[in-house]
Amino acid sequence: MANWTDSIVGDRMTVDREFNDRVQASRFSGQEWGLIMTATEFEIEHADDEERARIVADTEKLPQIMPELKNIRSQMGAMGGAAGGSNDGSDSSGGGLFGSLKRAFGLGSGGGAGGSDEELEAAERLTQEYADALQQHLETKGKWNQVRIAYQE
Repeated sequence: MANWTDSIVGDRMTVDREFNDRVQASRFSGQEWGLIMTATEFEIEHADDEERARIVADTEKLPQIMPELKNIRSQMGAMGGAAGGSNDGSDSSGGGLFGSLKRAFGLGSGGGAGGSDEELEAAERLTQEYADALQQHLETKGKWNQVRIAYQE
């Protein structure tokens, strides 16, 4: 199964570049997104069924890195940086410097020992959006069937 991911490294780089705008519009900074992606693995669900096969994000390890997201925000807040990308209104703690400070002190949606359930759910949704974009890219390039078969081997 590892070979299937090795065969799409270039495709992942392309999707990373294309997906960057979506990350910037999310509540996560580029550094946070990098950490989220490090903790995310991708699988192909129903790989043996051409019609139902789809890439899914395995986010089982995300809860383990959520405390580190809080640390990143604290460091960025201490340096005067924004805690996330542009705020799309989904972050109840507010945007801008005030929102960054609230999150840095655990008063916003990133509060709690490892971030809120809302934060985890946002990360899970974004990783699945990425998985969908990756599959769409592979389908557009005519590589999807080859990748799906490689996953099964």
